[in-house]
Amino acid sequence: MGGLLSAASSSINPGIYLGWGDVTIQLGNLIVIVVMLVLFGLALVLPFPGGRERK
Repeated sequence: MGGLLSAASSSINPGIYLGWGDVTIQLGNLIVIVVMLVLFGLALVLPFPGGRERK
C-alpha cells in the first residue's frame, strides 16, 4: 500500500505556470478561462432558436 501511494505522489507535477509582470497563472486555468469567455461571447452573439419569429 505504501508503495502505491509513493508511486502516485511521484507522478504529480506542479504544472506549467505563465507569468506576465506580477500576474502568474497556471496554463490549465488559463485555458478554462479562455473557453468560458469564448462561450460567453457566443451566447451574446448567437440568437436563440426561433427567437426572431414574433407573432
